Amino acid sequence: MAKKEKKKAKKGEKEFTKKTEKKVEFTFYAPEATEVYLSGEFNQWDIKSLPMKKGEDGFWRTTVNLAPGRYEYKLCADGVWVENLPSAELVPNPFGTQNFVVLVK
Repeated sequence: MAKKEKKKAKKGEKEFTKKTEKKVEFTFYAPEATEVYLSGEFNQWDIKSLPMKKGEDGFWRTTVNLAPGRYEYKLCADGVWVENLPSAELVPNPFGTQNFVVLVK
């Protein structure tokens, strides 16, 4: 019986998280790029799991469902880490470069 109750609690927690998640759109202007990936704490920094799609306007976009919180991330365009995004909050990382920050409310 305890196992069933535990399972129900986990399911309820998961449902609660799903309800509180927000769709967060990431955009990056790089009309000359051939591939761009989003990598961050929300996907365990997996460089290939979140490819972005290029629009006719030269902007690359992807949307991620995130629970409220603070997340560090980076973009990789054509195999090179992006180091500058206009008006993005930056924080140093252990590799001597910087990560971008997104706050989800």
